[in-house]
Amino acid sequence: MEAKQRLNPTTTMTTNKKKKTNQTPENKFQFELNSCSKSKNFRGAISLYDDAVSNKTRLNQHHLNALLYLCSNAVTNPSLKHLALDYGFRIFNHMSSLNITPNEATVATVARLAAANGDGDRAFELVKDIGKYNVSPRLRTYDPALFCFCEFLDADKAYEVEEHMNSVGVSLEEPEIAALLKVSVKKGRADRVYRYLHKLRSGVRCIGESTATIIEEWFQSSEAREVGEENLDARMVREGVLRNGGGWHGLGWVGKGDWVVSKTSVDGDGICCGCGEQLVCVDIDDEEMEKFALSIAALAVEREVKANFSEFQGWLEKHDCYEAIVDGANIGLYQQNFANGGFSINQLDDVVKELYNRSGKKWPLVILHNKRVRGLMENPSSRILVEEWMKNGVLYTTPNGSNDDWYWLYAAIKLRCLLVTNDEMRDHIFELIGSNFFNQWKERHQVHYTFVKGNLKLQMPPSYSLVIQESEKGSWHVPLALGTSNESSRPWLCITRKSADNNVATVSNGVATSGNGDLDQPQKLADNVRSLDSQVIDNNSTSITGKRKERSEPS
Repeated sequence: MEAKQRLNPTTTMTTNKKKKTNQTPENKFQFELNSCSKSKNFRGAISLYDDAVSNKTRLNQHHLNALLYLCSNAVTNPSLKHLALDYGFRIFNHMSSLNITPNEATVATVARLAAANGDGDRAFELVKDIGKYNVSPRLRTYDPALFCFCEFLDADKAYEVEEHMNSVGVSLEEPEIAALLKVSVKKGRADRVYRYLHKLRSGVRCIGESTATIIEEWFQSSEAREVGEENLDARMVREGVLRNGGGWHGLGWVGKGDWVVSKTSVDGDGICCGCGEQLVCVDIDDEEMEKFALSIAALAVEREVKANFSEFQGWLEKHDCYEAIVDGANIGLYQQNFANGGFSINQLDDVVKELYNRSGKKWPLVILHNKRVRGLMENPSSRILVEEWMKNGVLYTTPNGSNDDWYWLYAAIKLRCLLVTNDEMRDHIFELIGSNFFNQWKERHQVHYTFVKGNLKLQMPPSYSLVIQESEKGSWHVPLALGTSNESSRPWLCITRKSADNNVATVSNGVATSGNGDLDQPQKLADNVRSLDSQVIDNNSTSITGKRKERSEPS
């Protein structure tokens, strides 16, 4: 037995040698091509390819894509560029002759080769024709054409690429927006610069140093000095800011004259240390908010008993004065996972009372499942509190078989108010939303809470958003994406006109006045959208949420 066991390794080695000896040409080619790919051995790979063509080795899509990828890498080496381009296009043509269908990776790689050859048109044609291969383009598929046109300052063709990307739902990221911004700056296209600044605001938030350099170049240019409209109607600007959720008006450049660009910081209350302007906590705009509410309602109706959720929608239309929605189950069950734990109605009551006191005596709306309410009603002490809530219009009970998550989320979105919950909204029902502005909405509306030794602390939305902001006066504040543990030390670009105070005219009874006159002074946007954490509210007409319309008390 021992002798037989000692022979086994030899037998195994012999078997492995036979396998290697009996490898097919395709397997041998694949093995050697993998080695070239790992070591990025371009010359070795094209030598393999030439041998495979000579020996009529059967090549597949994977083989040819690997070869194309090595060619696209090699074009960055000046000594190999010409050879890499020659072989790259030859391999792509060979793929076509073999009737091998390219995939998205194939098109992206060949587009990179075309762009490296200075042929942005060919790179763009490749991506426009990708549909005939029954595959969809991605961001990387467009990049070669876009960056090629931008590098050669062919602005119109770069804009055409962007329009094509928009038409198929491919979103720009910071490198692409920065490239379009740069070519627009170089060509003095003020309208496009304005547009791409807002694309950075909505899609990137904090920007990198290289993008900041492009922005500084624009504001220091003669074109930036001359572009803009003086004496804009303050009411129109303010309405634009409120309609858009705060932090931007989107009406174009305000004022004329030199810009002052400086690097500064923003304090914990959102005050710019450079110009003293109040930054705001930015919300999603009116159109997005309405679409958001409709999408939540549609999903809820699909998954809930339609009549139940429709009844809630109708009830909410008649009781739309609430400024805070409370996820009752989340609060009542907080830190109750111990032996005698259950549902803490006292924790929930603390939250209700704190919101009531903060809001100038306005009750919040607590969403709680019917089964939970029935259980509370069985306890005499809890019953008194529940009946008091019902009397004051505090409580909405969701019916049996429902998921109360849909109810509190829809209510908070529809009424544009605060949502008190520690639920980070990451489970399956929230994944269905698939909205890129969901996190932005949460930042502005979600209130977290803690109980430390029985004492409630609400963590209100931040006083300002870490995002590019355009003020009513036309100034800009741009946060830079530099790692820092202290937000007060984060660098910002502060960009103002020297004559900013005179750029926006106030209007009263059709008479325009410039600067800071006494006629119809516009209320600071900060009063509408800044942090709730520092507000002390003493009268019934003041909103803790900065909602953009007044509502009557619930009946």
